[in-house]
Amino acid sequence: MFVKICGITNEDDALLAVAMGADALGFVFAPSPRQIPVQQAYDITRRLPPEIMTVGVFRDEHPKRVIDIVHRSGVKGAQLHGNESRRTIADVAKAVRFLVKAYPAGSLLVADAGTLPTDTLLIDGPSPGSGHLFDWSLVGEIPEGMRMILAGGLTPDNVADAVTTVDPWGVDVSSGVEEAPGKKDALKVKRFIERARAAAPVPYLAEHELPYDWSSDEWLSR
Repeated sequence: MFVKICGITNEDDALLAVAMGADALGFVFAPSPRQIPVQQAYDITRRLPPEIMTVGVFRDEHPKRVIDIVHRSGVKGAQLHGNESRRTIADVAKAVRFLVKAYPAGSLLVADAGTLPTDTLLIDGPSPGSGHLFDWSLVGEIPEGMRMILAGGLTPDNVADAVTTVDPWGVDVSSGVEEAPGKKDALKVKRFIERARAAAPVPYLAEHELPYDWSSDEWLSR
């Protein structure tokens, strides 16, 4: 279960989310109460472990500006959260390592998303970025081969139900783990990540796919 903690505005919250087990952190560069200056984001991203995915969130921005901010801020990917054209999506995809295209729940455009130059979609509420919960049946059919991240009104109290009901590839949260806009609550972050992971189905592994059992080595029994 891929877990992204979005709306990071300070280093303490970034390091907290990483310590709690987050896979990715989101930095909002679009107009928002959680918008972060590019230099401040860079000061945070350069202190993070290399395995952490960092994503800049944009809305209806010119592709050259998206690419410029991605590079100057040190984030590894971009999340396009507006009504970006296919040309814009393609231009950004060529220049970043990881691209997420966000759609509001119920959007008819999701059906054609399989032709986009990204394999990762984010499904948010009808008013993206509002933090409002929506009817999960509106997620609709995700094109085959695409990974879906569920967002929109998730909290530590409902994320397990969301994972069980929707079975997403990942979950994304911002206001649902805050004590105030732009400031994360440590206990909420911890509970959100733990409950999302605990609710994720365990995939079947064939015998040859099982993790290596180092305790079975012959030398241990000598």
